[in-house]
Amino acid sequence: MDPISWWVWPIILFVFTFIIGIIAPLSGVGGGVLFVPLSTAFFPFSVDFIRGAGLIMALTSALSSAPQFIKRGLANIKIMAPVVCISMVTSIIGGIVGLWITNAFPSGKYYITIALGLVLLLIFFVMATSKRIEFPEVKEVDVLSKKLGLTGAWYEPSVNKILEYKTTKLPIGILCFSVVGFIAGMFGLGAGWANVPVLNLIMGAPIKVAVATSMAVITVNDAAAAWIYMAKGAMLPLIVVPSVVGITIGARIGARLAVRAKPAFVKYLVMGIMLFAALLNVYKGLRGLGIF
Repeated sequence: MDPISWWVWPIILFVFTFIIGIIAPLSGVGGGVLFVPLSTAFFPFSVDFIRGAGLIMALTSALSSAPQFIKRGLANIKIMAPVVCISMVTSIIGGIVGLWITNAFPSGKYYITIALGLVLLLIFFVMATSKRIEFPEVKEVDVLSKKLGLTGAWYEPSVNKILEYKTTKLPIGILCFSVVGFIAGMFGLGAGWANVPVLNLIMGAPIKVAVATSMAVITVNDAAAAWIYMAKGAMLPLIVVPSVVGITIGARIGARLAVRAKPAFVKYLVMGIMLFAALLNVYKGLRGLGIF
C-alpha cells in the first residue's frame, strides 16, 4: 500500500459498513454476515483480517444490545448457559482451524474463500426456508430441559401482561449451536442467522426471547473466537476501527428506518446480495486455484 493511499481505505470501509449498518436492522441479519463475504469478494485485504474484523463487528453489535435484553428479562441465561459452554469451545476451534488453513497451505486463502461462499449458500437457504413463530407451542419438554428448568417469563407491553414460556429439545439445540459456533469462529460471521431459528423453531422459544438470547450467546462465542484472531495478529486497526464506527452509526439509522420500511422487500434484497456474494466468493476461490 503506497504512502498516499493508506488513508483512503478507512474512508471506503466507513462508507461501506455505514451502508451495511443501515441495511442490517431492516433485513433482520447481522452486519458481519454481509461484511465478511462482500469484503472478501471486493477488497484487497487478507481474508484473515476481514474475518477478525467481522467478529469484532458482530461482538460490538451484541454487546450494545445484550445488556438491555438481559435487564428486560428477554435474554434467558438459563438457556444460554448450557449451549454456550459447547459453542464457545467450538468457536475457538473454528478460529484456530480457519487461521491454520490460510497459513498452512499456499492456497489456503482460496480454500477459505470457497468455503465461505458455500456457507453463504447455506445461510441463504436458511433465510429462504425458515419462518419465525412469535409464540411456538411446546407440547412436550425433554428430560434435560425439564431438569435444568429452561423456562422463563417477561413483561410484554403490547399485551400489558407477563408472558410465560418453556423450551425443549436442548440436546438437539446444543448440537446445532456447536456447529454454528464452529462456523462463526472459522469465518468471522455473526451467528444470529442460525441462533434465532434454532432457539425459535427447534427449542420453542418465543421469537423475542430467541433474538435476545442469541445476542447474549454471541457476546461469549465471538469474544472467545476474537481472542484467537487477536493472538495470531489477525486484527488490523486500519480495518476494524472504521468498520465498527461505520456499522454502529448506520445501525442507529437503520433501526429508526425499520419502523417505516417494508422488511420483506429489504430481506429479499439482502438475500439476493448474499447469493451474489456467495457465487462470487466461490468463483474467486476457484479462480485463485487455477480452475477458472
